[in-house]
Amino acid sequence: MADNDRFIPPRYLQGRYTQTVLASAKIRAVGRNPMRDSSREMIIHAGDGVRLQGFFSPHPALPRKGLVILLHGWEGSAESTYILHSGRFFYEKGFSVFRLNYRDHGNTHHLNEGIFRAIMLDEVFNAVKEAADLTGSAPCLLMGFSLGGNFALRIARRCTEKPIANLRHIVSVSPVINPGRATDAIDRSWLLRSYFLKKWRRSLALKQECFPHLYDFTGITTKDTIRSLTDALFERYNIGFDTESYFREYAIDKDALEKVSTPTTIVTARDDPAIPADDFTGLRLSPHVRLIMHEYGGHNGFLEGVFAPTWYEKKALELFPGRP
Repeated sequence: MADNDRFIPPRYLQGRYTQTVLASAKIRAVGRNPMRDSSREMIIHAGDGVRLQGFFSPHPALPRKGLVILLHGWEGSAESTYILHSGRFFYEKGFSVFRLNYRDHGNTHHLNEGIFRAIMLDEVFNAVKEAADLTGSAPCLLMGFSLGGNFALRIARRCTEKPIANLRHIVSVSPVINPGRATDAIDRSWLLRSYFLKKWRRSLALKQECFPHLYDFTGITTKDTIRSLTDALFERYNIGFDTESYFREYAIDKDALEKVSTPTTIVTARDDPAIPADDFTGLRLSPHVRLIMHEYGGHNGFLEGVFAPTWYEKKALELFPGRP
């Protein structure tokens, strides 16, 4: 690994949970954010009547360097700290930024009757494709985190059949590879399990409030693990899946990235408490896909300082120079 590919944080930031917690800590998003200040809400029609919310921040400089599209993780949003931090970083470097909310993320539970499922690749792909057109033919970078990293890899695979003309590079940070194993890893961690259960219960309550004639999650939200809550949800609302078949549906199989033609960089860490490092073992990667696995970084972390840019932000800038 080249020296500029090495990530070695200061000793006080080397803990897996230190990196993971700080990645989402609100303190990293404090201060003026010109990207957020300049954003405007958009409702994207993503096919089959689906409406998704996004926020577009066109950079005032002309010509613009390009566009960065950001995809958050499960139960995150366009307002997640790591999204706001990266958006500000790229905006201050001269790029326009688009932040997408999946259905039932952020304040979007009212937009669609159907409940969010991670297998809904079509609508996310359609939204990314529409967002990529916002700056015309300007080059586009797609960056996804955790579940967003999983979506980014599936979009990379989809692009082999349905290219997005100006999509020049994809960066997948801490992506979910094997959803079942990731779920079990989260359930084994009291901190992560509590964090995600709290957010998911709130999300389900909001969905029920918006569509009380369709949903009643009584008894479901009392489950005390992510896996058992998933089981209960599928048992009550039969959607053609059980938990294991659902997880397999959006897993990144060993050969899933073998034919990817869009330049793609995967960034992950051996100490990620949510994504087992050996999930990446045996992935067959095309010559256009590169896997960078660090010893440190936690989940969505890779922080070089509490307020400093992350390693992956600076790496993405190197990979995607955009227009001069």
